[in-house]
Amino acid sequence: MKKVMEFILVAVVAVGIGVFGAAGIGNAASPLKTGTGANAEAIAHNDEGIKHYDLGHWDVASEHFCEAVKADENAAEAHYNLALSLDKMGKHMDAAKHFKHASDLGQDNPDIKNSEILKAHLKML
Repeated sequence: MKKVMEFILVAVVAVGIGVFGAAGIGNAASPLKTGTGANAEAIAHNDEGIKHYDLGHWDVASEHFCEAVKADENAAEAHYNLALSLDKMGKHMDAAKHFKHASDLGQDNPDIKNSEILKAHLKML
């Protein structure tokens, strides 16, 4: 029963996010450059992930953002970008977890703090 309820919740949120996207809420969500405090490896993977994200290669982008997070777990932008790519692949619960990390770590980043797609996913948690 718990799995069925989780599936229904994911489906409802996914439909809601799709509707929001069609209405223009969250459509401006683009991957973010890492902050100046991130290490060089995280920056390199994040930058490569952005290139693939912009080409629509969500899976490849996701791998690079994952590597960026591994290289610097405190890189809020890398968590945010990973969440964006996971969202594009329909992995909304995983995306929500990384949006949460981004939110916790990126309180001083207005692009993260004011992100509509982030706010929509946080409602899933």
